[in-house]
Amino acid sequence: MAITRSIQALLVMSLIMHGCAFSRGTLGDDIKPEVVAAIQKGVTTKTDVVNLLGAPDRLVQLNGRDVLHYYRYDAKAGSLLLIILNFTRLSVKSDDVFVIVNREGLVEDVIASKRTESLGFRFWPFGE
Repeated sequence: MAITRSIQALLVMSLIMHGCAFSRGTLGDDIKPEVVAAIQKGVTTKTDVVNLLGAPDRLVQLNGRDVLHYYRYDAKAGSLLLIILNFTRLSVKSDDVFVIVNREGLVEDVIASKRTESLGFRFWPFGE
């Protein structure tokens, strides 16, 4: 009888002691498309870019050129928390802007992508 009650109590506890969790995080500042559009090849200077977008998140020198990298990462996670086993599905997307500045200090090229707007929560950890 005591063993049956213990098993029943364990079963009830295992059914009620689980949960779900949702979390979201961002890294970096929002990159406004109108600010990126204001950068003109051959006209805008490195100083102008820094005044428009702020200090770059990364600065890389490549073949005598400066590559200013601005980014924003957006992450969303849904988790199923069980007593023994936990499942999590993490989705990460990024907005990136690469501004290539030549040796004379003028913008040579601008490469931009914006993908974080379509990032949704995906709770089920197995497939779509």
